Amino acid sequence: MPTTEHRFAAVDLGASSGRVIVGEVAPERLALHEAHRFPNQPTRVLGTLHWDILSLYQGVLNGLKAAAVHTGDTLTSIGIDTWAVDYGLLAADGTLLANPVHYRDTRTTGAAEKVAAALPPPALYAATGIQHLPFNTIYQLIAAQGTPALTAAHRLLLIPDLISYWLTGQPGTELTNASTTQLIDPRTRDWATPVAKALGIDLSLFPPLRHPGDPAGTLRQDVLTETGLTRPLPVTAVGSHDTASAVVGVPATTPDFAYIATGTWSLAGLELDAPVLTEESRAANFTNELGVDGTVRYLRNIMGLWMLQECVRAWDTETARAGNASTTDLTALLQAAAQATPLRSVVDAGDPAFLAPHHMPDRIADACRRTGQPVPRTPAETTRCVLDSLALAHRRAIEDATRLSGRAVSAVHIVGGGVHNTLLCQLTADACGLPVIAGPAEAAALGNVLVQARTAGVITGGLPELRALLHSTQPLRQYEPTGDHSAWDRAAARLGDAQVTEAANGQARAATGQGDEEEPCA
Repeated sequence: MPTTEHRFAAVDLGASSGRVIVGEVAPERLALHEAHRFPNQPTRVLGTLHWDILSLYQGVLNGLKAAAVHTGDTLTSIGIDTWAVDYGLLAADGTLLANPVHYRDTRTTGAAEKVAAALPPPALYAATGIQHLPFNTIYQLIAAQGTPALTAAHRLLLIPDLISYWLTGQPGTELTNASTTQLIDPRTRDWATPVAKALGIDLSLFPPLRHPGDPAGTLRQDVLTETGLTRPLPVTAVGSHDTASAVVGVPATTPDFAYIATGTWSLAGLELDAPVLTEESRAANFTNELGVDGTVRYLRNIMGLWMLQECVRAWDTETARAGNASTTDLTALLQAAAQATPLRSVVDAGDPAFLAPHHMPDRIADACRRTGQPVPRTPAETTRCVLDSLALAHRRAIEDATRLSGRAVSAVHIVGGGVHNTLLCQLTADACGLPVIAGPAEAAALGNVLVQARTAGVITGGLPELRALLHSTQPLRQYEPTGDHSAWDRAAARLGDAQVTEAANGQARAATGQGDEEEPCA
């Protein structure tokens, strides 16, 4: 092995699976090897949806053991990135008081109204720049006030910080993930103390802030023993929100790019030097999450491929109930969707109605029915509706981001699992009227590894230099806009009209006491 090459372990936990990936880095080389992948299956206990955090931690240990074997125990460091907003509560002795609650759980119902009563939404946005999402950490903490676990808690650790703490025994709060709590001021990049005071949230629960590149401790001896690693091995803070690492992993060669980090969610937006905290930005539901090297991730959350994943799960369940053991052939489904009538029906892919699990095809059909559009009749038509709707949401987010920030865009980069969905990539290019560069799929792991490698001195430079290495080493595919762009204009106008109609119908139902039945989250 060349002496200039180093190996780094990226622990990357996503909503449906976790993985430990080894990155091999030299000044002109960057390659990944997946050491271990394991499922992430939430569990409902006594009506509450929890992450099975102990199973995830065991998966991390197994992955580090596999990485030790793969590298011959030559790892330089470890970095951890996961999803945002969720947390674990620790007692004074470091014991986990309860399994972390899943952000898709319904416990935050009504919490936003309590927060708004203490701190009006315009003031909250001006202070934190974070878009309203019903599962933001502040709403979870408001919902948890008075519970035994929060009352007894000595520490609150966000999910990547919890994994890091178990590995090293050193607590900390990494900044990019902390920004999603809605308790960070994006201008000072420090805690928004007035917000916490107004809401009765105790910031002393959070350990000190860390920044990407900071040391986060060294593996405990029991972890070394269990994983087969033998040398003292540091954990390095990276962009621990997986989207922060994924944006580092965008292989852009110019600064005028938009990005879409795709997977369970689509996070579509721009990388900026400063937050946009205007009332217009708040009304458009854009978020100012903090990124690596002092950047701001100015983006909108879109439901993403979650909608299609839930549809496939529903169809497979229906097939199983009919006594058929076969599962959906995703390749054949996407091929059939490509032949389906384009833009026949579109739905709002940012609608919270699609947040909860289960019954997704029915919810999509209901949304089309309520807005006067043709109801999808087959899995292929439903899939085409989902992908057309996602492409339209991508277009809307990028157009709004450029308008609100004043930043022009010449190309769109799609990274994450969605790069494998060639139909979605092409539809996004068609909808945006811009070239789409797809890849890399493992952008979060790559961004994680690059920050570690720079911290270790294996590579140097800022984000442009890191991205240049990505561009020269990772496989990419470019999609050019095709077809009639005006068809997307008409679909956007139709969806806008449908949303106005649906809002009016909702107000009428509320006035007559005929509200929609709440969708179960079970």
